[in-house]
Amino acid sequence: MKPDAIGIGWRQPHYASLMERRPELDFLEVHSENFFADGGAALQLLAEAREHYPISLHGVGLSLGSAAGLDAWHLDRLARLVERVDPVLVSDHASFARAPTPGGVLMHANDLLPVAFNEASLALMVAHVQRVQERLKRAIAVENLSAYLGWQGQAGDLAEPEFLMELCRRSGCSLLLDVNNLMVNALNSEADESAALEQAIDWIRSIAPGQVAEIHLAGHADLGDIVIDDHGSRVSPTVWRLYEEALNHCGPVPTLIEWDTDIPALDVLLDEAAQARARMRQ
Repeated sequence: MKPDAIGIGWRQPHYASLMERRPELDFLEVHSENFFADGGAALQLLAEAREHYPISLHGVGLSLGSAAGLDAWHLDRLARLVERVDPVLVSDHASFARAPTPGGVLMHANDLLPVAFNEASLALMVAHVQRVQERLKRAIAVENLSAYLGWQGQAGDLAEPEFLMELCRRSGCSLLLDVNNLMVNALNSEADESAALEQAIDWIRSIAPGQVAEIHLAGHADLGDIVIDDHGSRVSPTVWRLYEEALNHCGPVPTLIEWDTDIPALDVLLDEAAQARARMRQ
C-alpha cells in the first residue's frame, strides 16, 4: 500500500452503493470478524470488492493482552480469511477481552479493555503477537486504545507510547496510530482542550515514525463529563489538527476514515476522505 493511501471503513449500509459507484479510494477496511463464515453473501461481496480495491482487515477479537491466552478458533478463522483475501494489512488492538469467570469458564467481553503498561503485560502481548504473526505468516499492526479506565501505575511501569514502541521492537509488529483515540484519552484527562491537544502531540512525538503502518481518523462524542470514542460523527477540528501533527512527525502514512454508528450517506465518508487527502498532500 502506498504511503499516501486514503481509505474508508466499509460497513454494511454502504456495501451495495460503494460497489455500484466504485469511488476513487486507495483501500477499504473491514472488520475481520464480520467475514469469518465459510461462505455466504458477505464473503462473496468482499471477494468482489477485493477485485477493485486493496483490503485491510481490522479485528476486535484477538484479545492480544489476555492472560487467558489467544482463542485458537478465532485465530484459525482469521488465518483462513487472510488466506482468502490477501489483505494489505491485518490489525487489532492493544487490549484484552477474554478472562475466566470464578467458575473457570472463559468469557469474552463486548469491550476492548486496557492492559497495564508493565513488563509482565508487555512480555505476554509480545508472545501473543508473535504467535499471531507466525500463524498468519505476516506482520500485523496493533492499535492504541481509547480507554475509560486504567491500571494504577507502579514504579517501573512504562508510558503508553514507550510500551507500544517496545512491543513493535520485540515482536516485529507495527503501530496502527488512532489519533482520535489519543484525543479522546487526552480530553478525558485534561479539562482544557488546548492542554489535551498538547498532551496528544507529545504522545505522537515520542514514537518512532517508521513504526506507524496506518492512521485511523474518526469522530467522538462529548457528553460533558466524558468523551466517548463512538465513531458516529465527522472528524473534529482538534483531531484534524492532531492528524496534521502526526503527518509532520511520521510523513505520509496510509489513512482510514472510520464511521461505525449513525452511519451517514456514502458521500459524507468520501468527503472526509477527501479532507484527509488534502492534508496529506500539504
